[in-house]
Amino acid sequence: MKRLIAVVAAVLLLASCSVSPSKKFESSGKVTSCSEIQVDRVVNKGTVVPCIDGGPGIVMESLRGPVVVNVWGSWCAPCRAEMPHFVALANTKKINIVGVDVEEKNRETGKAFMESHGMTWPVLYDPDGRTKMLYGLGVPVTFYINAKGEVAYRHVGIIKSDQILFEEVKKYLGIDL
Repeated sequence: MKRLIAVVAAVLLLASCSVSPSKKFESSGKVTSCSEIQVDRVVNKGTVVPCIDGGPGIVMESLRGPVVVNVWGSWCAPCRAEMPHFVALANTKKINIVGVDVEEKNRETGKAFMESHGMTWPVLYDPDGRTKMLYGLGVPVTFYINAKGEVAYRHVGIIKSDQILFEEVKKYLGIDL
């Protein structure tokens, strides 16, 4: 009996660690130019991160909001699971989003992820982890950047619903969705 309980407990524990398959997206994503990212052009020193489309990147310290910065990787199961919530946020067209694809093996993998997951916002490409000094280790992580370029809030870990994401945008950036 003890063995049966142990097996059942192990199965339940392993099942709770899995991530449900990605939701099908109504529209396909696209690779968007980073020229749409709002920056303070006076700030020209700091951590430069190239755009995933191969275009010029930006100095991360020059970001100006309100903007939601989502740090992800296609290899990250929780990142895949939370992406539908960012697509829903983008569809409101009320807030800017910037993605940072970290430690991806190549740009093409990141671009394919964007297209297959319905992403339509600019994404920066950080294959060597240079943003770790700014954002820390681990993904997913989401930052809410205000108009002064300050981090108003940092959400570490998966965002589990549209409601949570929308409430955080309202609470930390003052934008009612």
